[in-house]
Amino acid sequence: MSVVGFDLGFQSCYVAVARGGGIETVANEYSDRCTPSFVSFGQRNRLIGAAAKSQVVTNCQNTVQGFKRFHGRAFADPYVQSAKSNLVYNLAQMSSGVTGIKVMYMEEERVFSIEQVTGMLLTKLKETAESALKKPVADCVISVPSFFTDAERSSVMDAAQIAGLNCLRLMNDTTAVTLAYGIYKQDLPAPEEKPRIVVFVDVGHSGYQVSVCAFNKGKLKILATAFDPELGGKDFDDILVKHFCEEFSKKYKLDARSKPRALVRLYQECEKLKKLMSANSSDLPLGIECFMNDIDVSSKLNRGQFEEMCAGLLAKVEGPLCSVMEQTKMKKEDIYAVEIVGGASRIPAIKERIAKFFGKELNTTLNADEAVARGCALQCAILSPAFKVREFSITDVVPYSISLKWNSAADDGLNDCEVFPKNHAAPFSKVLTFYRKEPFTLDAYYNNLKELPYPNSSIGQFLIQNVVPQESGECAKVKVKVRVNVHGVFSVSNASLVETVKTPEGEEPMETDQTVKEEEVQPGSMMESFPCFFISLFQTSEHGKQEKTENGKQEKSGDGKQEKKNDQPPQAKKPKVKTKTVELPVQNNLHWQLPTDVLNMFVENEGKMIMQDKLEKERNDAKNNVEEYVYEMRDKLHGILEKFVNEADRDAFSLKLEDTETWLYEEGEDQQKQVYIDKLAELKKMGQPVLDRYMESEIRPKAFEELGRQIQVYMKFIEAYKTKDEQYNHLDELEVTRVEKQVNDAMAWMNNKMNQQNSQDLTLDPVVKVQEIQELYSACNPVVSKPKPKVELPKDEKTENGPVNGHQGTENQSPNPDKTTSMNVDGTVVSLA
Repeated sequence: MSVVGFDLGFQSCYVAVARGGGIETVANEYSDRCTPSFVSFGQRNRLIGAAAKSQVVTNCQNTVQGFKRFHGRAFADPYVQSAKSNLVYNLAQMSSGVTGIKVMYMEEERVFSIEQVTGMLLTKLKETAESALKKPVADCVISVPSFFTDAERSSVMDAAQIAGLNCLRLMNDTTAVTLAYGIYKQDLPAPEEKPRIVVFVDVGHSGYQVSVCAFNKGKLKILATAFDPELGGKDFDDILVKHFCEEFSKKYKLDARSKPRALVRLYQECEKLKKLMSANSSDLPLGIECFMNDIDVSSKLNRGQFEEMCAGLLAKVEGPLCSVMEQTKMKKEDIYAVEIVGGASRIPAIKERIAKFFGKELNTTLNADEAVARGCALQCAILSPAFKVREFSITDVVPYSISLKWNSAADDGLNDCEVFPKNHAAPFSKVLTFYRKEPFTLDAYYNNLKELPYPNSSIGQFLIQNVVPQESGECAKVKVKVRVNVHGVFSVSNASLVETVKTPEGEEPMETDQTVKEEEVQPGSMMESFPCFFISLFQTSEHGKQEKTENGKQEKSGDGKQEKKNDQPPQAKKPKVKTKTVELPVQNNLHWQLPTDVLNMFVENEGKMIMQDKLEKERNDAKNNVEEYVYEMRDKLHGILEKFVNEADRDAFSLKLEDTETWLYEEGEDQQKQVYIDKLAELKKMGQPVLDRYMESEIRPKAFEELGRQIQVYMKFIEAYKTKDEQYNHLDELEVTRVEKQVNDAMAWMNNKMNQQNSQDLTLDPVVKVQEIQELYSACNPVVSKPKPKVELPKDEKTENGPVNGHQGTENQSPNPDKTTSMNVDGTVVSLA
């Protein structure tokens, strides 16, 4: 099981994996841990990440970025319409009304949904993770801003499915940061002690998020969150671009916004200037060559001027900080520390205002860019059964108040109820009980539009089907379980009809399938006020824990038996009451959710595009191989290969290489993969013999040297035998004679070949090849082993001192000389079978 965390950022993404006993942020194919959130569409394939960012100037209208904030938004959304003016690519309305991106892909105009484009980016991040882990990746945790609504979260989930990922949890950015901070802390207060309160501030490229977290040993609890989606690094970039557009219009009479390519280059330079001003307070230059109409532009700016221009943005910094303090009703003295992360947190003016608000120095314990990805990977490791992680529970909050409304049969109108107030613990479940005679619909919505950065407050409609009255004609009891799940998405998880079956005393009740034992409700004031609806007495948390609410009375089990008291007379027999539950189908109609057939089509299309990218990569690799071979051989022909080819062949080969180079940049620019493979084979047919002659000349001397060394070893052995060395008296004369003949033949062959090769012209094929030398060495080489196996004698034949059974116990002596003879020459043990 893979353990991967994806920080899906507005401008850049990070991938963290669990391996080697820890969490590591992995690098992409460019050895960069930051992958730009760019997707570029071309005539034959897509480019994603760093490769796509390099196309942002040359292919600006088909290179998309900053699409994260369009998730789950209609094309008519005011935010989408206002953002169009700052985009160099085109947006379009899809058939469902949501926002799409219009580009030219495969030489035709295509409109891709935001889910598809994000799925492409996730596919790239998935490949990066797989490359690091050396195994397939499916399970993951993906980050989203804490201010995302249900529609936006569902859109990201659909994108993950398009990329073939199983998202175990959508994790809020600030929650991921709190986990990355707290899980390593060893000095947190005990569970029964007062928690440690830490404020986390995340200033990213497209949003500003603040959360207050309470830490105890082994757990964290988010107390409150606040945010400003319109305060981030890109908003500072927009102010710089607007300033220089006005300046260049006056100074050079140029309208930068009329040329998409010029606008892209200006954004790039403004982003660089912003980063430089964070580190320097002096005047800094901005210059762009051939900006428009072959005109060079230049200007300068300093940090003080920049902060004056951004005064309106900087004034918004304190708003979310005040909000979280009001929500938690805490004093600044209660705050243990303030941690700041995010790329835009490096802007000095932002840090100054946050530090001044809390009256304390800001902490930068965490990596400002990678903290979110690391937190997501830690959460994935906690959810994974394959990793053992320190127990650490995480309680998040609901960012917006969620209410339900329905048609009331009693009042002939609409009733509503707040189910999850703002900052309610999440994930969490509640059971609602209705009394109805027919199917009914629940409408879920956000009830506070002022705090919602989204034009539509509706979450969706949930139709509870197959509701029928009781046999007596009274309203049936329907229990509906609503939930905010681990992704922060509201849903009606299930609904059930509770039926009451009465049986006379002594008669066995009918067997029924009871999925859950439900309790019978006692009448109370709430039922009298709302006869067709009341909130169940129990709310279920993530771990299934049931807690009594402040409404209603304790329910009693309908099939429980009451104990008789000894001082009371016998009561009349009453019929037994049996309850059973019947699961009811729930039809969900969520806001902007992709239909199943459309989602499946997107998954299929992504697979086709991945295959097309793979084929194009193979085609480009084949083309690059031809180009690389042309350049390599052209240099070597006048270098190391010059003396291995005659002048006529060299001129012919050089002409062939030159023609191939010309062909590559003309009609060979766009050919099929097989054409390049054939062209390379044609070139190698001329160049490989020359290269082989060079390689043979480099390796042949070493091969001859090795053969000569071995011949010398065996000549010493023969000489020792002829001098009647006592060590070799036991060897067979015929075998030694055979070895001597092989050695002499090998010596003569080697001398002959060396003489022939030395007189051979290097432009001709060699007289002898390295393979022949190696084969001769193997054929004439007796069995050689290092070290020589020791002869083990039976224990009963061994003595402490002296010979054994008439044999000397030396290492080189064999107890059975008829089978094997052996000798040791210069440390080499030679065995002659």
